[in-house]
Amino acid sequence: MVRAYRPVLDKLDLTYPQYLAMMVLWANDAVNVKTLGEQLHMDSGTTTPLLKRMEAKGLVTRERCKQDERSCIVCLTPKGRALECLSRKVQDSMTCNSPLSDDEKQTLKQLCDKLHSGLCR
Repeated sequence: MVRAYRPVLDKLDLTYPQYLAMMVLWANDAVNVKTLGEQLHMDSGTTTPLLKRMEAKGLVTRERCKQDERSCIVCLTPKGRALECLSRKVQDSMTCNSPLSDDEKQTLKQLCDKLHSGLCR
């Protein structure tokens, strides 16, 4: 999967995990680090270095939550928001190259979700 995305994501200077994190942020704009990790199915030992690299690229900022200093919020920067328009080409490219029908894609997603739920018990 990562290999299929690499040529398109290289143009955006994103890795596949960074792209997944950006997709969550584009949908939510600001997310608690713990919540982001849960949505990406990553532990904090993986999420934190990922976010540090994204912060170094100027895509996100990390700020302490005003209500709870123990919590950290990840926010998109203007540069991170600007990538959203360019990222649509990623989805278009992957959709065009997929050998699966829309129904097959839906079935695959449901099966992957079921497998993930079963493994996470």
